[in-house]
Amino acid sequence: MTIAAPTWTPDTGASRSVALEVLLNGPLSRSEIARRLDLSPGSLTRLSTPLIETGLLVETGEVAEGRTGRPSRPLDVVAGSRHFIGMKLMADRVQGVATDLRANVIATDTVEFGSREPGAVADAIAELARRLSRDVPPVTALGIGLGGRIADNSRVASAAFLEWEDVPLVDMIEQRTGISTVIENDVVAFTEAEHWFGYGRGLDRFAVITLGAGIGYGLVIHDGIVADDDTGIGLIGHWPLDPLGPLCPAGHRGCARSVLTQEAIVQEVGSALGRPVGYDEALTLAEAGEPAARRVVSDAGRGLGRLLAAVANLTMPERIILGGEGVRLVEVAREEIDHGIAADRDPRAKRLDLITTSGDNVEWCRGGAVIAIQTYVLGTHPGFR
Repeated sequence: MTIAAPTWTPDTGASRSVALEVLLNGPLSRSEIARRLDLSPGSLTRLSTPLIETGLLVETGEVAEGRTGRPSRPLDVVAGSRHFIGMKLMADRVQGVATDLRANVIATDTVEFGSREPGAVADAIAELARRLSRDVPPVTALGIGLGGRIADNSRVASAAFLEWEDVPLVDMIEQRTGISTVIENDVVAFTEAEHWFGYGRGLDRFAVITLGAGIGYGLVIHDGIVADDDTGIGLIGHWPLDPLGPLCPAGHRGCARSVLTQEAIVQEVGSALGRPVGYDEALTLAEAGEPAARRVVSDAGRGLGRLLAAVANLTMPERIILGGEGVRLVEVAREEIDHGIAADRDPRAKRLDLITTSGDNVEWCRGGAVIAIQTYVLGTHPGFR
């Protein structure tokens, strides 16, 4: 039986708005919270008092406020008051993190599985949840990101890397763990982590590009992620970059998938050298000036630059965040990326604000935790209310 997550706030209306504002932007003075939410001082006191009494919010050290310099005690969320588990599901293993309410990582672990049969994978997820739960107080919720199409945050509609179709993954996990669970496309989860607690926090619009086994794209506009039934197909992977480039499995010549994925770069470099190479080795060879590797990586860099230019031209983001396990390409081929951007951008256009993340799998896991946090604090899942 599923254990429902405890209520986040005493009510689901204005109190939730106060708590959410402090969660995302705190610590904040009372006057700043009132200004942001258009509340009177009395209303804010009435709404915040039960949040403080329940231990969700806490008063921090005094600061001067206003022209009179009157001392104020800003409000902040007690991040350790709730704990979550976030996971990234891969073809042969599941990696996870335990976090607090602001997705700060407390513990990490990984469980491998030998079979992709849904029951075996669900068993591995349950084992990982058990291990991570030992490092934190009771877990409020569990979130999992995976590459594929997700239905209603509960079913895997399709996931080619697992050879799954219509798998009721959430029910299987909740039956095994007793933890309220939500699943989401991994790029959506990654984007939401940047939206709430990362490099996209406070921005009106930003884009995410992930590099790795595939090419992922996320977009946030007016504080909301852009997603629909096509999310998880990997549409941006078919964006044309080089009319003379290699073919992708779908028959597209020189698309993003055929130029920018780790597999594409490894295959091109390995073919040129006449021996197998790994992704990091291919990039290291390019850095060292090995001619074939340098050419392949330079072509990929120019292609990535053209893709970034297309995203910027079409959506005009304030920032583009690059992540994923293949993101080292940005460092190695930065000059070629800049050339690719310049080739397709109006010279009068502003310089792109590009931010590169670490590329660690922990970033994907944090995305799963943030999806669980969002679903919990916004009350958008019956088991999370």
